[in-house]
Amino acid sequence: MEEQASGFDDHALAPMVSLELNVAMFKSQWQFCDRITEYLSDILGQSHSDPARYSNFLSVAANELIELAFRSTGEPGRISFSLYRSATFNRLRIAFAREDRESTGIRSTERPSLAGAGSDLKSDGTILLRELATIFRAAIRIEQDGAHGMQIIADFPSTEDFQ
Repeated sequence: MEEQASGFDDHALAPMVSLELNVAMFKSQWQFCDRITEYLSDILGQSHSDPARYSNFLSVAANELIELAFRSTGEPGRISFSLYRSATFNRLRIAFAREDRESTGIRSTERPSLAGAGSDLKSDGTILLRELATIFRAAIRIEQDGAHGMQIIADFPSTEDFQ
């Protein structure tokens, strides 16, 4: 899961959708995680031979990543959810301002990892994300975005033969 997401250059991918919210609004209701997951998963399912199956399967991983962002965001600020597509994979990118460096465990010179993503991310959460990456054959990483930002990037194969 710490592996490189497939060429982070989003410009090489076709943008599908981008959704930006005020963090305070996003964090005002836990149910927003489910609603955003459903919306993004439905879009990811488009143009597949079995759109419902593909979107339902990927919604499990997307929901975990969105909930991670929910727990890791600080206020005030904005959070954005973006989907991109290439011939071989679909990318979900979640970008937000993170909590202060003390709560994330990230020093200014460190590259964030899943283990240091946020104070609410316990070791069992890290294991769950690693298992999701394995199940979905996905490359998932968390990285610093500027001085105070964080990005969760997940590349999911566009094939439907999940095992």
